[in-house]
Amino acid sequence: MNDRTDIEQLASPIFLADEERQACEVWTRVMGYHRPVSSFNIGKKGEHAERRFFREHRARRDECPLISRSNDVAQA
Repeated sequence: MNDRTDIEQLASPIFLADEERQACEVWTRVMGYHRPVSSFNIGKKGEHAERRFFREHRARRDECPLISRSNDVAQA
């Protein structure tokens, strides 16, 4: 085993000084194509910062009126 795979080194957190860090370029999809956020004007950067992300949950039959109605019509 070499010194890079030492268990103590793997368990300890890694800390980087600010001068060791590298900027991450963020891209987003705009009107069907991808663009870097850094190229946005100030207004579009503000819109991008205000975006909210959601997680789609699976619809349950008792919570979704479209599913329950379609089943009621099929059974009738």
